[in-house]
Amino acid sequence: MADEPLLELGGKTPMESAYKPNMDRLALVSEVGLAKTVQDGMKPGSDVANLAVLGYNAKECYTGRSPLEAGSIGIDMAETDVSFRCNLVTLSDEPRYEDKTMVDYCSGDISTEEAAQIIASIGEEFDNSEFKFYSGVAYRHCLIWHGGTTDVGTLTPPHDISGQKVRLSDSPNAEKLIDMMKRSVDVLTSHPVNIERVKRGERPANSIWLWGEGTRAKLEPFLTKFGKKAAMISAVDLLKGIGKFAEMEVIDVPGATGYIDTNFDGKAEAAIEALRRGNDLVYIHVEAPDECGHRGEVQNKVKAIELIDEKILSKLLASDLGDIKILICPDHPTPLGTKTHTRNPVPYMIYDSTKTQSGVETLTEKTAEATGVYFENGYEIMGHFLAE
Repeated sequence: MADEPLLELGGKTPMESAYKPNMDRLALVSEVGLAKTVQDGMKPGSDVANLAVLGYNAKECYTGRSPLEAGSIGIDMAETDVSFRCNLVTLSDEPRYEDKTMVDYCSGDISTEEAAQIIASIGEEFDNSEFKFYSGVAYRHCLIWHGGTTDVGTLTPPHDISGQKVRLSDSPNAEKLIDMMKRSVDVLTSHPVNIERVKRGERPANSIWLWGEGTRAKLEPFLTKFGKKAAMISAVDLLKGIGKFAEMEVIDVPGATGYIDTNFDGKAEAAIEALRRGNDLVYIHVEAPDECGHRGEVQNKVKAIELIDEKILSKLLASDLGDIKILICPDHPTPLGTKTHTRNPVPYMIYDSTKTQSGVETLTEKTAEATGVYFENGYEIMGHFLAE
Protein backbone atom coordinates (compact mmCIF):
# COMPACT_ATOMS: atom_id res chain seq x y z
CA MET A 1 0.00 0.00 0.00
CA ALA A 2 3.03 2.31 0.19
CA ASP A 3 3.28 4.73 -2.73
CA GLU A 4 4.42 8.15 -3.94
CA PRO A 5 2.52 11.49 -4.00
CA LEU A 6 0.10 11.70 -6.94
CA LEU A 7 -1.36 14.64 -8.83
CA GLU A 8 -4.67 12.76 -9.03
CA LEU A 9 -4.79 12.80 -5.22
CA GLY A 10 -3.77 16.43 -4.82
CA GLY A 11 -0.16 15.58 -4.13
CA LYS A 12 -1.03 12.95 -1.52
CA THR A 13 -0.27 9.23 -1.43
CA PRO A 14 -3.07 6.64 -1.25
CA MET A 15 -2.22 6.12 2.45
CA GLU A 16 -2.60 9.85 3.06
CA SER A 17 -5.86 9.99 1.08
CA ALA A 18 -7.55 6.91 2.51
CA TYR A 19 -10.12 7.17 5.31
CA LYS A 20 -8.65 4.70 7.81
CA PRO A 21 -9.89 5.68 11.28
CA ASN A 22 -8.86 2.43 12.95
CA MET A 23 -5.25 2.55 11.72
CA ASP A 24 -4.96 6.21 12.65
CA ARG A 25 -6.48 5.68 16.10
CA LEU A 26 -3.94 2.95 16.79
CA ALA A 27 -1.11 5.04 15.32
CA LEU A 28 -1.57 7.54 18.17
CA VAL A 29 -0.45 4.95 20.74
CA SER A 30 1.78 2.67 18.62
CA GLU A 31 5.37 2.33 17.51
CA VAL A 32 5.70 3.71 13.99
CA GLY A 33 8.74 3.71 11.71
CA LEU A 34 10.28 2.48 8.47
CA ALA A 35 11.68 -0.92 7.52
CA LYS A 36 13.87 -1.87 4.58
CA THR A 37 12.32 -5.14 3.42
CA VAL A 38 14.30 -5.51 0.19
CA GLN A 39 18.02 -6.00 0.78
CA ASP A 40 20.67 -4.43 -1.42
CA GLY A 41 21.40 -6.57 -4.46
CA MET A 42 17.99 -8.29 -4.42
CA LYS A 43 15.04 -7.63 -6.72
CA PRO A 44 12.06 -5.90 -5.06
CA GLY A 45 9.66 -8.81 -5.42
CA SER A 46 6.81 -9.97 -3.21
CA ASP A 47 8.81 -13.11 -2.47
CA VAL A 48 11.87 -11.39 -0.99
CA ALA A 49 9.82 -8.70 0.75
CA ASN A 50 7.27 -11.03 2.38
CA LEU A 51 10.05 -13.32 3.55
CA ALA A 52 11.59 -10.29 5.25
CA VAL A 53 8.36 -9.26 6.99
CA LEU A 54 8.02 -12.85 8.22
CA GLY A 55 11.53 -12.70 9.65
CA TYR A 56 13.56 -14.58 7.04
CA ASN A 57 16.84 -13.28 5.62
CA ALA A 58 16.34 -13.83 1.90
CA LYS A 59 20.09 -13.83 1.27
CA GLU A 60 20.29 -16.98 3.38
CA CYS A 61 17.16 -18.88 2.29
CA TYR A 62 15.88 -17.56 -1.05
CA THR A 63 16.05 -19.96 -4.02
CA GLY A 64 13.65 -18.16 -6.36
CA ARG A 65 10.01 -17.10 -6.48
CA SER A 66 8.46 -19.93 -8.44
CA PRO A 67 9.51 -22.78 -6.08
CA LEU A 68 7.43 -21.17 -3.34
CA GLU A 69 4.40 -21.08 -5.63
CA ALA A 70 5.09 -24.63 -6.80
CA GLY A 71 4.95 -25.78 -3.20
CA SER A 72 1.57 -24.16 -2.75
CA ILE A 73 0.19 -25.92 -5.83
CA GLY A 74 1.42 -29.20 -4.35
CA ILE A 75 4.35 -29.90 -6.67
CA ASP A 76 7.06 -32.00 -5.03
CA MET A 77 10.15 -30.71 -6.78
CA ALA A 78 13.23 -32.87 -7.18
CA GLU A 79 16.66 -31.45 -6.38
CA THR A 80 17.41 -31.23 -10.12
CA ASP A 81 14.12 -29.50 -11.03
CA VAL A 82 13.83 -25.82 -11.88
CA SER A 83 10.45 -24.14 -11.62
CA PHE A 84 9.17 -21.07 -13.44
CA ARG A 85 6.20 -18.83 -12.87
CA CYS A 86 3.90 -19.04 -15.90
CA ASN A 87 1.65 -16.02 -16.33
CA LEU A 88 -1.22 -15.98 -18.79
CA VAL A 89 -0.83 -12.59 -20.44
CA THR A 90 -2.40 -10.46 -23.15
CA LEU A 91 0.05 -9.32 -25.83
CA SER A 92 -0.58 -6.98 -28.76
CA ASP A 93 -1.04 -8.52 -32.22
CA GLU A 94 2.18 -7.64 -34.08
CA PRO A 95 3.33 -10.61 -36.21
CA ARG A 96 6.80 -10.84 -34.63
CA TYR A 97 6.81 -11.78 -30.95
CA GLU A 98 9.72 -9.43 -30.29
CA ASP A 99 7.61 -6.48 -31.51
CA LYS A 100 4.63 -7.16 -29.25
CA THR A 101 3.58 -5.03 -26.27
CA MET A 102 2.62 -6.31 -22.82
CA VAL A 103 -1.01 -5.19 -22.84
CA ASP A 104 -2.01 -6.99 -19.63
CA TYR A 105 0.10 -9.15 -17.30
CA CYS A 106 -3.02 -10.94 -15.98
CA SER A 107 -5.23 -11.31 -19.09
CA GLY A 108 -8.04 -9.17 -17.75
CA ASP A 109 -7.94 -11.00 -14.41
CA ILE A 110 -8.86 -14.29 -16.04
CA SER A 111 -10.76 -16.73 -13.85
CA THR A 112 -9.16 -19.86 -12.40
CA GLU A 113 -11.69 -22.03 -14.25
CA GLU A 114 -10.92 -20.48 -17.65
CA ALA A 115 -7.19 -20.56 -16.97
CA ALA A 116 -7.28 -24.26 -16.10
CA GLN A 117 -8.65 -25.04 -19.56
CA ILE A 118 -5.94 -22.96 -21.19
CA ILE A 119 -3.10 -24.52 -19.17
CA ALA A 120 -4.47 -27.96 -20.04
CA SER A 121 -4.13 -27.06 -23.74
CA ILE A 122 -0.64 -25.69 -23.16
CA GLY A 123 0.27 -28.95 -21.46
CA GLU A 124 -1.05 -30.99 -24.37
CA GLU A 125 1.20 -28.99 -26.68
CA PHE A 126 4.40 -28.77 -24.61
CA ASP A 127 4.45 -31.36 -21.81
CA ASN A 128 7.15 -34.01 -22.27
CA SER A 129 9.87 -35.76 -20.29
CA GLU A 130 11.66 -32.42 -19.86
CA PHE A 131 8.86 -29.88 -19.29
CA LYS A 132 5.54 -30.04 -17.44
CA PHE A 133 2.95 -27.29 -16.87
CA TYR A 134 0.78 -27.10 -13.75
CA SER A 135 -2.40 -25.09 -13.26
CA GLY A 136 -2.55 -22.59 -10.41
CA VAL A 137 -4.91 -19.73 -9.53
CA ALA A 138 -6.24 -17.05 -11.92
CA TYR A 139 -3.39 -15.96 -14.21
CA ARG A 140 -0.63 -17.52 -12.04
CA HIS A 141 0.67 -20.97 -13.06
CA CYS A 142 3.84 -23.05 -13.00
CA LEU A 143 6.30 -24.79 -15.31
CA ILE A 144 8.72 -27.45 -14.06
CA TRP A 145 11.89 -28.03 -16.09
CA HIS A 146 13.32 -31.40 -15.13
CA GLY A 147 17.10 -31.22 -15.13
CA GLY A 148 16.90 -27.54 -16.02
CA THR A 149 19.05 -24.56 -15.15
CA THR A 150 18.50 -21.18 -13.51
CA ASP A 151 21.21 -19.69 -15.74
CA VAL A 152 18.69 -18.34 -18.25
CA GLY A 153 19.56 -14.65 -18.44
CA THR A 154 16.95 -12.05 -17.52
CA LEU A 155 13.36 -13.27 -17.62
CA THR A 156 11.48 -10.02 -17.00
CA PRO A 157 8.43 -10.09 -14.69
CA PRO A 158 5.47 -9.18 -16.92
CA HIS A 159 4.09 -6.61 -14.48
CA ASP A 160 7.38 -4.70 -14.85
CA ILE A 161 6.67 -3.99 -18.52
CA SER A 162 2.95 -3.18 -18.55
CA GLY A 163 2.24 -1.13 -21.67
CA GLN A 164 5.80 -1.60 -22.89
CA LYS A 165 7.46 -3.63 -25.62
CA VAL A 166 8.29 -7.14 -24.44
CA ARG A 167 11.82 -7.94 -23.26
CA LEU A 168 13.18 -11.41 -23.93
CA SER A 169 16.27 -13.11 -22.56
CA ASP A 170 19.09 -13.56 -25.09
CA SER A 171 20.69 -16.40 -23.11
CA PRO A 172 21.18 -19.62 -25.15
CA ASN A 173 19.88 -21.53 -22.12
CA ALA A 174 16.54 -19.73 -22.42
CA GLU A 175 15.95 -20.66 -26.06
CA LYS A 176 13.54 -23.51 -25.28
CA LEU A 177 11.58 -21.30 -22.89
CA ILE A 178 11.32 -18.42 -25.34
CA ASP A 179 10.32 -20.86 -28.10
CA MET A 180 7.40 -22.14 -25.99
CA MET A 181 6.30 -18.58 -25.27
CA LYS A 182 6.30 -17.75 -28.97
CA ARG A 183 4.55 -20.95 -30.01
CA SER A 184 1.92 -20.52 -27.30
CA VAL A 185 0.44 -17.63 -29.30
CA ASP A 186 -0.54 -20.07 -32.08
CA VAL A 187 -2.10 -22.42 -29.52
CA LEU A 188 -4.04 -19.71 -27.67
CA THR A 189 -5.21 -17.25 -30.30
CA SER A 190 -7.97 -19.59 -31.47
CA HIS A 191 -8.58 -21.25 -28.08
CA PRO A 192 -12.32 -21.57 -27.27
CA VAL A 193 -11.88 -19.80 -23.95
CA ASN A 194 -10.27 -16.82 -25.66
CA ILE A 195 -12.87 -16.72 -28.43
CA GLU A 196 -15.59 -16.43 -25.79
CA ARG A 197 -13.62 -13.81 -23.83
CA VAL A 198 -13.22 -11.65 -26.93
CA LYS A 199 -16.95 -11.96 -27.67
CA ARG A 200 -17.64 -10.64 -24.15
CA GLY A 201 -15.27 -7.74 -24.67
CA GLU A 202 -12.65 -9.23 -22.33
CA ARG A 203 -8.93 -9.55 -22.91
CA PRO A 204 -7.72 -12.92 -24.25
CA ALA A 205 -4.96 -14.93 -22.60
CA ASN A 206 -3.04 -15.12 -25.86
CA SER A 207 0.43 -16.04 -24.59
CA ILE A 208 2.25 -17.67 -21.71
CA TRP A 209 5.04 -15.72 -20.02
CA LEU A 210 7.79 -17.56 -18.14
CA TRP A 211 9.85 -15.96 -15.33
CA GLY A 212 10.75 -16.26 -11.63
CA GLU A 213 13.04 -19.29 -11.99
CA GLY A 214 14.30 -21.16 -8.95
CA THR A 215 15.24 -24.44 -7.34
CA ARG A 216 13.54 -26.34 -4.53
CA ALA A 217 12.76 -24.12 -1.53
CA LYS A 218 13.53 -24.82 2.11
CA LEU A 219 12.67 -22.59 5.07
CA GLU A 220 13.24 -23.02 8.76
CA PRO A 221 9.85 -23.72 10.37
CA PHE A 222 8.35 -20.57 11.87
CA LEU A 223 7.73 -22.40 15.14
CA THR A 224 11.38 -23.44 15.37
CA LYS A 225 12.61 -19.97 14.44
CA PHE A 226 10.41 -17.92 16.77
CA GLY A 227 8.77 -20.38 19.17
CA LYS A 228 5.33 -19.29 17.95
CA LYS A 229 2.62 -21.33 16.24
CA ALA A 230 1.54 -19.39 13.15
CA ALA A 231 -1.02 -19.41 10.35
CA MET A 232 -1.04 -17.87 6.86
CA ILE A 233 -4.09 -16.33 5.17
CA SER A 234 -3.69 -15.25 1.54
CA ALA A 235 -5.31 -15.63 -1.88
CA VAL A 236 -1.91 -15.85 -3.54
CA ASP A 237 0.03 -19.06 -4.23
CA LEU A 238 3.33 -17.35 -3.42
CA LEU A 239 2.27 -16.58 0.15
CA LYS A 240 0.61 -19.95 0.58
CA GLY A 241 3.87 -21.54 -0.56
CA ILE A 242 5.90 -19.52 1.95
CA GLY A 243 3.44 -20.58 4.64
CA LYS A 244 3.72 -24.22 3.62
CA PHE A 245 7.53 -24.27 3.63
CA ALA A 246 7.58 -22.43 6.96
CA GLU A 247 5.19 -25.12 8.29
CA MET A 248 2.52 -22.58 9.14
CA GLU A 249 -1.16 -23.48 9.02
CA VAL A 250 -2.24 -22.36 5.54
CA ILE A 251 -5.88 -21.26 5.58
CA ASP A 252 -8.02 -20.99 2.44
CA VAL A 253 -10.76 -18.38 2.64
CA PRO A 254 -13.71 -18.77 0.24
CA GLY A 255 -13.99 -15.76 -2.02
CA ALA A 256 -10.38 -14.64 -1.52
CA THR A 257 -9.34 -13.39 -4.95
CA GLY A 258 -6.19 -11.32 -4.55
CA TYR A 259 -8.01 -8.24 -5.86
CA ILE A 260 -10.30 -5.52 -4.51
CA ASP A 261 -13.31 -7.87 -4.71
CA THR A 262 -11.67 -10.26 -2.24
CA ASN A 263 -13.46 -11.51 0.87
CA PHE A 264 -12.05 -9.02 3.40
CA ASP A 265 -14.61 -10.03 6.04
CA GLY A 266 -13.82 -13.70 5.58
CA LYS A 267 -10.10 -13.11 6.05
CA ALA A 268 -10.72 -11.31 9.34
CA GLU A 269 -13.08 -14.01 10.58
CA ALA A 270 -10.64 -16.76 9.59
CA ALA A 271 -7.83 -14.99 11.44
CA ILE A 272 -9.89 -14.68 14.61
CA GLU A 273 -10.83 -18.36 14.46
CA ALA A 274 -7.20 -19.35 13.85
CA LEU A 275 -6.13 -17.48 16.98
CA ARG A 276 -8.94 -19.07 18.97
CA ARG A 277 -7.71 -22.48 17.79
CA GLY A 278 -4.36 -21.88 19.44
CA ASN A 279 -2.24 -20.10 16.87
CA ASP A 280 -0.04 -17.42 18.41
CA LEU A 281 0.19 -15.37 15.21
CA VAL A 282 -1.77 -15.02 11.99
CA TYR A 283 -0.24 -13.42 8.89
CA ILE A 284 -3.06 -11.80 6.92
CA HIS A 285 -1.83 -10.99 3.42
CA VAL A 286 -3.99 -8.68 1.28
CA GLU A 287 -2.96 -8.44 -2.36
CA ALA A 288 -5.49 -5.80 -3.44
CA PRO A 289 -3.33 -2.65 -2.98
CA ASP A 290 -0.51 -4.30 -4.94
CA GLU A 291 -2.76 -5.34 -7.83
CA CYS A 292 -4.29 -1.86 -7.97
CA GLY A 293 -0.79 -0.40 -8.07
CA HIS A 294 0.19 -2.63 -10.99
CA ARG A 295 -2.97 -1.67 -12.86
CA GLY A 296 -2.64 2.05 -12.17
CA GLU A 297 -6.05 2.14 -10.47
CA VAL A 298 -5.73 5.17 -8.19
CA GLN A 299 -9.17 5.23 -6.57
CA ASN A 300 -9.27 1.45 -6.18
CA LYS A 301 -5.95 1.51 -4.33
CA VAL A 302 -7.30 4.11 -1.92
CA LYS A 303 -10.47 2.02 -1.53
CA ALA A 304 -8.45 -1.15 -0.88
CA ILE A 305 -6.70 0.52 2.06
CA GLU A 306 -10.05 1.73 3.39
CA LEU A 307 -11.53 -1.77 3.13
CA ILE A 308 -8.60 -3.28 5.04
CA ASP A 309 -9.26 -0.75 7.80
CA GLU A 310 -13.04 -1.18 7.77
CA LYS A 311 -13.43 -4.90 7.26
CA ILE A 312 -10.28 -6.50 8.69
CA LEU A 313 -8.74 -4.24 11.30
CA SER A 314 -12.07 -3.22 12.83
CA LYS A 315 -13.11 -6.86 13.28
CA LEU A 316 -9.83 -7.79 14.91
CA LEU A 317 -10.17 -4.91 17.36
CA ALA A 318 -13.80 -5.78 18.14
CA SER A 319 -13.08 -9.47 18.75
CA ASP A 320 -12.99 -11.19 22.13
CA LEU A 321 -9.35 -12.24 21.75
CA GLY A 322 -8.15 -10.28 24.76
CA ASP A 323 -4.74 -8.64 24.67
CA ILE A 324 -3.33 -8.54 21.16
CA LYS A 325 -0.41 -7.13 19.18
CA ILE A 326 -0.85 -6.01 15.58
CA LEU A 327 1.83 -5.30 12.99
CA ILE A 328 0.62 -3.37 9.93
CA CYS A 329 3.19 -3.27 7.17
CA PRO A 330 3.35 -3.29 3.36
CA ASP A 331 5.77 -5.87 1.98
CA HIS A 332 7.07 -3.35 -0.59
CA PRO A 333 5.79 -0.21 -2.31
CA THR A 334 3.93 -0.58 -5.62
CA PRO A 335 3.71 3.02 -6.86
CA LEU A 336 0.80 3.82 -9.17
CA GLY A 337 3.06 6.06 -11.24
CA THR A 338 5.39 3.24 -12.30
CA LYS A 339 3.00 0.28 -11.85
CA THR A 340 5.76 -1.91 -10.43
CA HIS A 341 7.62 -2.61 -7.20
CA THR A 342 10.32 -0.45 -5.67
CA ARG A 343 12.89 -1.18 -2.98
CA ASN A 344 12.06 1.91 -0.89
CA PRO A 345 11.63 1.33 2.86
CA VAL A 346 8.03 0.77 3.94
CA PRO A 347 6.10 2.33 6.82
CA TYR A 348 5.14 0.02 9.66
CA MET A 349 3.12 0.24 12.85
CA ILE A 350 3.19 -2.05 15.89
CA TYR A 351 0.21 -1.79 18.24
CA ASP A 352 0.27 -3.50 21.64
CA SER A 353 -2.99 -3.43 23.59
CA THR A 354 -1.04 -3.71 26.87
CA LYS A 355 1.06 -0.60 26.24
CA THR A 356 0.56 3.03 25.35
CA GLN A 357 3.31 4.68 23.33
CA SER A 358 3.75 8.15 21.92
CA GLY A 359 2.81 7.61 18.29
CA VAL A 360 1.74 9.74 15.32
CA GLU A 361 -1.58 11.26 14.28
CA THR A 362 -1.92 9.21 11.11
CA LEU A 363 -0.07 6.26 9.57
CA THR A 364 1.58 7.42 6.33
CA GLU A 365 4.91 7.20 4.57
CA LYS A 366 5.86 10.70 5.81
CA THR A 367 4.86 10.27 9.45
CA ALA A 368 6.70 6.94 9.59
CA GLU A 369 9.87 8.53 8.24
CA ALA A 370 9.57 11.49 10.60
CA THR A 371 9.80 9.27 13.69
CA GLY A 372 13.41 8.39 12.85
CA VAL A 373 12.75 4.74 13.75
CA TYR A 374 14.32 2.58 11.06
CA PHE A 375 15.07 -1.10 10.52
CA GLU A 376 17.94 -1.36 8.05
CA ASN A 377 17.47 -5.13 8.10
CA GLY A 378 13.75 -5.48 7.56
CA TYR A 379 13.86 -9.19 8.38
CA GLU A 380 14.53 -8.23 12.02
CA ILE A 381 11.10 -6.62 12.44
CA MET A 382 9.26 -9.91 13.12
CA GLY A 383 11.57 -10.78 16.01
CA HIS A 384 11.09 -7.26 17.35
CA PHE A 385 7.32 -7.57 16.99
CA LEU A 386 7.19 -10.92 18.80
CA ALA A 387 9.46 -9.84 21.66
CA GLU A 388 7.69 -9.74 25.02
